[in-house]
Amino acid sequence: MAYKESIFRGLINRICQELARVAPGAQSIRVALHRARGVKIGKGVWIGYDVVLDTSQPHLISLEDNCVLNMRVTVLAHFRESKGVKIERDAFIGAGALILPNVTIGQGAVVAAGSVVTRSVAAMTMVQGNPAAPVAKCGIPIGLETSLKDFTRNLRPIPSRVPKPAAKPATPQKTEQPAKSDS
Repeated sequence: MAYKESIFRGLINRICQELARVAPGAQSIRVALHRARGVKIGKGVWIGYDVVLDTSQPHLISLEDNCVLNMRVTVLAHFRESKGVKIERDAFIGAGALILPNVTIGQGAVVAAGSVVTRSVAAMTMVQGNPAAPVAKCGIPIGLETSLKDFTRNLRPIPSRVPKPAAKPATPQKTEQPAKSDS
């Protein structure tokens, strides 16, 4: 059965969404506005400027304690039968990332800036790209209190799954002999 939003609820929802995009207060006003819209939000959540959390069905989004959504993150929580987005504790979503429906971002996971997340992300894993793919294991979460230096020191690269092309065997090069002159 399709979700039916009342006109009044839809209007309030969209006004709160637009206010949250520009209001100050990454851990106060913006969080309160999204909670009023129906987003399930834990403690210590940080929401950057211009973040869009599913406009018509925000109740399908869950943001657990201490997660960070940087500026211009977009979370789409529904499309046809795919529903819901869960961002677990201590997860970090980089600027401009797009999170698609039916996805869970695991505890302490990191989504690099500009990534498009089409599948769930394992806990303590860093993903990047379009579509987002795992690139590293995180030794520690990148919370608001973690220095970038400490975070990067604890990253462990994940070997690429793309096989390298086989090297071609060396073929002997023919060298041309200079023509003999009759002098």
